[in-house]
Amino acid sequence: MLLAGGLLVSCASKKDLEAALAKQQETKELLDTATVKLNACLSDEKASQARLEALKDQIANLKNSNSALLNNQGELVTLSTQGSRNLERSLESIREKDLQIKSLNDAITKKDSVTLALVTSLKSSLGNLQDEDINVNVEKGVVYISISDKLLFSSGSDRINNNAKVVLGKVAKVVNDKPEIDIMVEGHTDNQPISSAKFSDNWALSTARATAVTRVLQEEFSVAPERMTAAGRSYYIPVASNDTAEGRSKNRRTRIVVLPKLDQFFDMVEKGMEEAKENAKKETEMNKN
Repeated sequence: MLLAGGLLVSCASKKDLEAALAKQQETKELLDTATVKLNACLSDEKASQARLEALKDQIANLKNSNSALLNNQGELVTLSTQGSRNLERSLESIREKDLQIKSLNDAITKKDSVTLALVTSLKSSLGNLQDEDINVNVEKGVVYISISDKLLFSSGSDRINNNAKVVLGKVAKVVNDKPEIDIMVEGHTDNQPISSAKFSDNWALSTARATAVTRVLQEEFSVAPERMTAAGRSYYIPVASNDTAEGRSKNRRTRIVVLPKLDQFFDMVEKGMEEAKENAKKETEMNKN
């Protein structure tokens, strides 16, 4: 019985041992499987961490790029705004210059119209006289009335002939009808020397003749003296050669110069320039709206 019991115990222990060994093997396999999975998880974790870091770097780069783009956009907006303002100022300046040129042209046209009307009035009033006695012409926008010496004076004299006063009366009427003009009376001689008890030279003779004409215009035809200037030019501004009698006859003359009132003309121009500036600003504001 003792022997049989020992055998039974021996058989039972062997079975338990085999079972324990089998369980150990199974546990080892499970451990190996878990280890493999753990290693795989650790590897995946490292890869994920690397991707995370890469994404963080990418996000940082995108933030920097976005910030740079925003800054550039701000600069572009600033540049665009400044450029727009500069363009507006340039366009306004161009409009102003165009309007100023137009205003100046209008002023010149108006002045030319006044000059043409004056010439027409003078020629109409003096039209019955011969060209060799009196001539009306325009040079560089200035009106000149040239009266021959033989019509006005005797040789070497500053006394006006009575028949010449008819001519001066017609000139005076035109001058009186146009208060916006002034005149300068110029005396001209030829280059032949003169020396008399009354006149020492051609300067004295030409000045005396110019003064005589202004005095007649004032005293006999009521031309305001403040509108007249008397000037002696002697023989220094000839219109013909003094080498011939015919030429000297042309040079002996009295010339009435119609003086434009430049202050009025420039006032008109200045007013036009100011209006052009204001109109350019208004036009710019209208275009903005």
